[in-house]
Amino acid sequence: MALKANWDFLGIATSVGCAIHCAVLPVIASTLPIFGINIIHNSYFEWGMIALAFVVGSFSLFHGYIKHHRNNFPVLIFSAGFVFLVLKQFFSREEYLFLAIAVCLIISAHLINYKYCRQSKVCNSPHHVH
Repeated sequence: MALKANWDFLGIATSVGCAIHCAVLPVIASTLPIFGINIIHNSYFEWGMIALAFVVGSFSLFHGYIKHHRNNFPVLIFSAGFVFLVLKQFFSREEYLFLAIAVCLIISAHLINYKYCRQSKVCNSPHHVH
């Protein structure tokens, strides 16, 4: 039995994980340095999370586009979200605003992609394994 991943769910989980990292960790920032941990505003960690979100999101959306629906709307929404995700790295005053916009757009792109995949003839055929 082959393990089949739901890439849209994984993309949403990655986006939410990134949002939690950016929103919750500053609240507990005062305790992390005591333990020698610094992942708040750690450039390597931030860019790693952005790269992970890009890889998972791109794979998910292009898979849905190529195999299921051929609608570029989710890819455009994801791209806009990704632009805001990158912009937050360069504009620290607007970091949380850009992050909120990015997460909303990226999650919306995955949800729309999932919806389009479910509505496609390929997914609804009796020979397609979910």
